[in-house]
Amino acid sequence: MQAYDALPPQLRQWLANACLPWSPDSAFRIWRGAGGGADPSAALGRLEEVEQAMLRRDAKIWDAHPLAARAGENSA
Repeated sequence: MQAYDALPPQLRQWLANACLPWSPDSAFRIWRGAGGGADPSAALGRLEEVEQAMLRRDAKIWDAHPLAARAGENSA
């Protein structure tokens, strides 16, 4: 919890509304790499891009999973 509390307020707010569970270290690494200290908006945009890419990747995995096809059979 200390790592989370030490994050910049804008990053903590983003994490509170993120779709995926992020570790404070992972989020801060992206924040710092995207220049969050100087441009928080750019860093938040980068975090959003990374999260969306991860969600797209996960969707491909789950769409190819055998249970996904079976779930579609039951919805008709």
